[in-house]
Amino acid sequence: MRTPPILLAAAAAAALLLTGCAGTADAPGAAPSESISETGPTGTLTVFAAASLGAAFDDIAGAFESAYPGVDVEPITYDGSSTLATQIVEGAAVDVFASADEKNMATVTDGGLAADPQLFATNTLVIAVPAGNPAGVTGLDDLPSVTTVLCAVEVPCGSASQTLLEGAGVEVTPASSEQNVTAVLTKVAADEADAGLVYATDVIGRDDVESIVPEGAADVVNRYPIVALDDAPNPEAAAAFVAFVCGEQGQQILAGLGFGAP
Repeated sequence: MRTPPILLAAAAAAALLLTGCAGTADAPGAAPSESISETGPTGTLTVFAAASLGAAFDDIAGAFESAYPGVDVEPITYDGSSTLATQIVEGAAVDVFASADEKNMATVTDGGLAADPQLFATNTLVIAVPAGNPAGVTGLDDLPSVTTVLCAVEVPCGSASQTLLEGAGVEVTPASSEQNVTAVLTKVAADEADAGLVYATDVIGRDDVESIVPEGAADVVNRYPIVALDDAPNPEAAAAFVAFVCGEQGQQILAGLGFGAP
């Protein structure tokens, strides 16, 4: 069954408008408020974000630049959260990090590079198949018998995929293990695979893939944290960007693209 994108986005929007960002389990606290000042931050801003945030953060970056015309958001670096966390630990000069899970955020915070990340969105998995579903996939039980691609286990979508499959008692040997969810979806859309597990937000608005909500998907939820790095080259802009993501406009953009409430 194809996921109804409009209904999914509308439901997410309703939920998100009722709540802002939340503190993580290790760093509880109130959500930062959105504040736009005539004498706000200036300069450039460097953001590392999980691949699944591509469309949302591109829109958020544009809206942020409109709100803070003195700031130039550099092209955002999107990749698997584990890859980005490793680059930050190894010394990449980054202002803001947004991860698709709390585990990879902990790599950064436990390394003493940031503190008090805020949860700003959630996501769940769907089975993506090429348009027309040529292999006739109907659920997780079909994945072992068709060409299936998955995210590598060290990245959030891969870890979530393993949890979902193990919960269903299904064992899949993937045709390939990709370093981010975008790569999985690209192979499915190109008809190089019969199926892949991706986030629900990844398939919204696309006509080259279809999606199936597998049983148990609602029980495997990825929670997305965001943080300004302690050694951010532009700390004022970094703090403003985090607050913007957690504020009304950022949350509306995320909801409109299918993300759930934090």
